[in-house]
Amino acid sequence: MPRIAYVNGFYVPHGEARVHIEDRGYQFADGIYEVCLVIDGRYWDLEGHLARMDRSLKALGIDAPMDRPSLEVVMRELLIRNRLKNALVYIQTTRGVALRNHAFPGVAVPALVMTAKRFNLDQSDAQAEKGVRVITTPDIRWGRVDIKSVSLLPNVLAKQAAAEVGASEAWLVRDGKVTEGSSSNAWIVDADGALVTHPKSHEILGGITRETAIACAEELQIRVCERAFTVEEAQNATEAFITSATNLVTPVIEIDGVKIGAGAPGPVAKRLRAAYKDRARRAR
Repeated sequence: MPRIAYVNGFYVPHGEARVHIEDRGYQFADGIYEVCLVIDGRYWDLEGHLARMDRSLKALGIDAPMDRPSLEVVMRELLIRNRLKNALVYIQTTRGVALRNHAFPGVAVPALVMTAKRFNLDQSDAQAEKGVRVITTPDIRWGRVDIKSVSLLPNVLAKQAAAEVGASEAWLVRDGKVTEGSSSNAWIVDADGALVTHPKSHEILGGITRETAIACAEELQIRVCERAFTVEEAQNATEAFITSATNLVTPVIEIDGVKIGAGAPGPVAKRLRAAYKDRARRAR
């Protein structure tokens, strides 16, 4: 079945979707985005994603393209038109179309684009059962990565560096400490069994799955320590894993060629992934 996209008020065939060449998202990366996971026809962590979308828009001074109820109607309709029950829904809002000038235009109508593609949870589970490899690379991003901006070139370069050596993710390093992954949050399990992840700040994108994982850890009575950690500490950890809407909770079995723990997915990450899925389903 042909895919359907939503573009500025219209549902159109994906292959025919267009935006203006002077859209500021194209010219300046002047926009934000969200990626939402849908399982069995229901959005997971939806409130968190839409709240972060609002925060990102506010931080950039971009007006919301529509109110929350209308946005949710479009999101549901997109699934119906694409006949998808398990999907990743991409939402992008930019400042809109204006003559090319760095300063904000006096009047701009925000642009809104949405797409949906199939998500295979069984495939994701199979990957989590095997675990993934990551590399480390310098964090060269700008100073406000807490805004989910479409300006992702440093992330793209890091992800490509990982792909070129057969790794799934790149962990970004600043001042000797791991901040996060190119498209995920980074975690380790220390010798005391505590989960360690970088605290929320302007240096990381506060992941919505990250927040749910913390809530799951609390339910499981697993201590969470929000602090920065070094690459050496990560390589000596008992376990490591990543979290994101697309990865849920996925174990990391190797960092820069060094096996983590036994070199296989560990019990803590497995418990947390199961708890995350259970919590998401219960939240309906």
